[in-house]
Amino acid sequence: MTQPADTRASTCYRHPDRQSYVLCQRCGRTICPECQTPAAVGVICPECMAQQRATAPKTKPAILTRLTGRGAPVVTYSLIGICVLVYILQSLPGIGNTVTEAIQYAGAYSYPGTFGVGFEPWRMLTTVFAHASILHIALNMYTLWVFGMLLEPLLGRARFLALFLISGFAGSLGVLLIASPVQPVVGASGAIFGMLGAFLVIQRRLGGNSTQLLVLVGINLVIGFIPSFGIAWQAHVGGLIGGVLVGLIYVETRKISRQRWQIPLLVLLCVILVGLSLIHVLA
Repeated sequence: MTQPADTRASTCYRHPDRQSYVLCQRCGRTICPECQTPAAVGVICPECMAQQRATAPKTKPAILTRLTGRGAPVVTYSLIGICVLVYILQSLPGIGNTVTEAIQYAGAYSYPGTFGVGFEPWRMLTTVFAHASILHIALNMYTLWVFGMLLEPLLGRARFLALFLISGFAGSLGVLLIASPVQPVVGASGAIFGMLGAFLVIQRRLGGNSTQLLVLVGINLVIGFIPSFGIAWQAHVGGLIGGVLVGLIYVETRKISRQRWQIPLLVLLCVILVGLSLIHVLA
């Protein structure tokens, strides 16, 4: 159960009705997306920003900042753009099949089971950016946009990107371990389920109502088990587990006194996932 002190620490100090996961890197107070100003490391609150501007020489804002705007979900837009670009390349006559075959998951490490020809570890991640049909990419990109708009401002761009990539790898790992080491799979569903898992963990930690999200995750998991739909439920399960683990790392290292453990724990998680993916190779 969330304690009152945690609840206060999880709301913006300027907008008490808004929950947030992000802390000012200078004073440590919780700030919502509206109050965040990008700094060299993390974000800072309006008061700290005003103090910095008062003591710093006047400079023009960077071109990138002007184009993207403060707090804009740049990573979400970029991921969607990459997926759309890859799908366009997949659809081009003459090279479409070659592009799909080059990046889809098809054994990754264990095809044909040695460190020789067929050892193609990039497929564990590139498969996330390929899709099978216009409906497939449309549904995935819509879901990525919805939860990216929520999670990226909440976590910050670097943490959000790490969550997406680790969850995507975990989704491929689920297929590798549960389904078949030579099963072709495409789609960002594993990474998206990881976003759902992390959001669920963060919501529960911040004391938010997660009932509807639990129902949404449950429905999508059940749909994945229907054979006629041709959905790789193994990727959903793997991505969900990966996202939950990343979410736990984020919430447990949220305090400034624990933030130094965040990157080492993420690296350790990646090492474990890569180690598990090598089981078929070393067998």
